[in-house]
Amino acid sequence: MNSLDTPRVATLLTRLHAAAEASDRAHLEKMMAQLNAPDTSIEQMMAHYMAEERRDYPAVYRGYADNFLAISPAFGRFLYALVRATGARRIVEFGSSMGISTLYLAAAVRDNGGGIVIGSELEPGKVAKARAHLAEAGLDDLVDIREGDALDTLADMGGAIDLALIDGALSLYLPVLKLIEPALRTGAAVIGENAFAPDYQAYVHDPANGYVSQPVQIGEARGNEFSVRIA
Repeated sequence: MNSLDTPRVATLLTRLHAAAEASDRAHLEKMMAQLNAPDTSIEQMMAHYMAEERRDYPAVYRGYADNFLAISPAFGRFLYALVRATGARRIVEFGSSMGISTLYLAAAVRDNGGGIVIGSELEPGKVAKARAHLAEAGLDDLVDIREGDALDTLADMGGAIDLALIDGALSLYLPVLKLIEPALRTGAAVIGENAFAPDYQAYVHDPANGYVSQPVQIGEARGNEFSVRIA
C-alpha cells in the first residue's frame, strides 16, 4: 500500500506544495539574491540566519508565521521511502510548520502498520493549519503535534524513537538532537534538513557521540545530513 498515491492524500499534497511555493516565493528570491552576491556562500548566509536566531529565535520565526518554509516533493518522497524502508513506527519531527512534511511521515507510518509521529511547532497558527491538513488527509489519528518551544515540548518522548526529522530553527539543531537523544534507539535514523549549523555537523561526525553520518543531496536540496544512531 502507498498512501501517498491515494486521491485524498495526493490531491492535498499537490495543493499544499503549490500554496507553499506561492507563499515562500519572496523569501526564496531574497535568499537567491543573497547567494548571487559576490563572495557569498550558502554557508555564510546560513551563519547570518543562525546569528539572528540566537538573538531571539521566537521573534525570527514569528516573522515567518505565514510562510510554509516547506520541504520539496522530492524530499517528501525521500522521507516516505526512508520510513518505509526502516519500518519506523515512532517518529519525532522538530519543525512541523503547516504539516507538509508531517503528511509524508504519517502516510509512511500508516503504511508500516501504524504508530505515531510526534510533531512540534512554535507558531499557534501553523499548528492549527497542520492539524487541519492532517485531518483532511485522514492521517490525524497518527500524529501528535505539540505546540510551543521544542526545547519544552519534546522533553518527553514517551518511548523509543525510530526516526527523527530535524527541520526547525537552525540554531537549535544540536540542542534538540541532544534533548531527544536518550530516546533514540540503536539504529534510529536522523535527518537534518538544511543542517548547516557547525556545532551540529561536528557532533554527528564525531564517532565518540555514537553516530555514522553522511551529507546527502535530495533533488536540488543540499546541506542535508543523514545520520544513524549506532550506540
